[in-house]
Amino acid sequence: MRAIILTNLFAAVLAAPLMAQQAADAVAPEAATGAEAFAGLSEAAQAARDAKSAGVPTEAQDWMVAAANPLAVEAGARVLREGGSAADAMVAVQAVLGLVEPQSSGLGGGAFLVWFDAKTQALTTLDGRETAPLDAKPTYFQDENGEPLGFFDAVVGGLSVGTPGTPRLMEEAHRRWGSSNWAGLFDEAIALAEQGFTVSPRLAELVAGDDERLRRFAETESYFYPGGTALQAGDIVQNQPYADTLRAIAAEGSRAFYTGEIAEDIVRTVREAEGNPGLLSTADLALYDVIERAPVCVAYRAHDVCGMGPPSSGALTVGQILGTLEPYDLAALGPDSAEAWRLIGDASRLAFADRGRYMADSDFVPMPTEGLVDPTYLQGRAELLGGETALTEVAPGDPEWDHAQLWADDASIEFPSTSHISIVDAQGNALSMTTTIENGFGSRLFVRGFLLNNELTDFSFKTHDGGAPIANRIEPGKRPRSSMAPTIVMKDGAPAMVVGSPGGSRIIGYVAQAVIAHLDWGLDVQQAVGLPHVLNRFGTMDLEAGTEAEALAGPLAEIGFETEIRDLNSGLHAIAVGETLTGGADPRREGIALGE
Repeated sequence: MRAIILTNLFAAVLAAPLMAQQAADAVAPEAATGAEAFAGLSEAAQAARDAKSAGVPTEAQDWMVAAANPLAVEAGARVLREGGSAADAMVAVQAVLGLVEPQSSGLGGGAFLVWFDAKTQALTTLDGRETAPLDAKPTYFQDENGEPLGFFDAVVGGLSVGTPGTPRLMEEAHRRWGSSNWAGLFDEAIALAEQGFTVSPRLAELVAGDDERLRRFAETESYFYPGGTALQAGDIVQNQPYADTLRAIAAEGSRAFYTGEIAEDIVRTVREAEGNPGLLSTADLALYDVIERAPVCVAYRAHDVCGMGPPSSGALTVGQILGTLEPYDLAALGPDSAEAWRLIGDASRLAFADRGRYMADSDFVPMPTEGLVDPTYLQGRAELLGGETALTEVAPGDPEWDHAQLWADDASIEFPSTSHISIVDAQGNALSMTTTIENGFGSRLFVRGFLLNNELTDFSFKTHDGGAPIANRIEPGKRPRSSMAPTIVMKDGAPAMVVGSPGGSRIIGYVAQAVIAHLDWGLDVQQAVGLPHVLNRFGTMDLEAGTEAEALAGPLAEIGFETEIRDLNSGLHAIAVGETLTGGADPRREGIALGE
């Protein structure tokens, strides 16, 4: 096997923590200029921000929380400091995230949660994914000629809104694993909404970049463009409607969201969206429920990498990538090796081919879930990587089925947004949750202080291809396929790493790379989440702009890859569990890891 080595390509990551900050400056200037947005943080939170800037992990003995905004992390830390569980802390973190980074997640969206229970030593997952309206038809995203709509023609407005799952997921996690008073978990978010929070540079930049779509609906425009001017970094913003919504949920539970006035306002907003109304109904909201599902696990380097199964493609595709790489000695090749990235890139291409053919909501379509991660099947896929150059052709495999089914390939679009929360509590419970409203700012519909998702555009707009049905087509009550990959890596029956990321379909590559960086290359979690990204989904090798990854363009081209240098703005949050807890927060975004 030929190995092309780029000496010291990523040496800055391994030996000079400053690289992490340089990468952050290249893709997210707010990491260097946003101090005013987080004035008033505790000394511990400020120290966590400084550690991230220096490329150093946060360390703790008892508990840790890592998430995308320091204000949200502080809310979760308060809960954990007072003896609450990881599930309790998640509720507090999510409530604040929905206020301070509304473009990414919130009450109007959905989430997947992976939970390790310290008492039972068991892993489980909760599916809080949005559902299609019961009135949805196969032609939902097609025009009068039966042609698929343009992506943003479908996104902006009520047509793209699925039944939100996040509020019920928050409640269900608390019911199962919470120990703190439910109502008190919303205190920080309510206070910030009423007294005002400081707009971060990231939120301001994203508002400015979505001007036309955010101005389309009056209520959305009035919040993000007060007085006609876009929110600016450093502005103080109050959101009394959000505080009122949280107070109702705190007092009455999620039924305050899924029935009554809030539900009626959501449905009215969706069905009366000017130019692009949707079909969401009060019945859809009243009938929504969270589903417990078995985790999907794949063995890798004497660990078990576990996550969310269908309707997410996350754990299956991450697992396929890692399982295909298992026979290859990535540790010996190292992160400087173009050969290592050839193997990772083509393993990802093979996994994405299977993803496009087979993966969808398994409550509606039969799936070869076990066959896709069967060791014998993955060994066969691994043998395809045995050459010295990039694969010229990549096609779905033929995993074992318990019964036959013919599917066509899907080509649905996923744009990056989303957020991720990793938590380990003092009792040893671990939580990994990826949460989203899909595209940045979702459907752009704003109601009761929060944005509604555009999750239905994760379905295939086409229902068939070449006469064969597409597994991820829309159907009434169905959950769209997702790439969210909340992950808990297990070692000897206990958590060793809790990790996840936003990023659309690139989430899968971000998470797989972080696991490889930590397990194969021995990077600590801060180095692992700050490592320059090299990703391949459909043939082109994406290299992260402004980082040392750009130097791989030539060697990878020699191997046979097309390459593209681009921003790859992940939001990885990871906790490593050992004798102590160590946490890492992605330098490309504003989050921190905090613990005691």
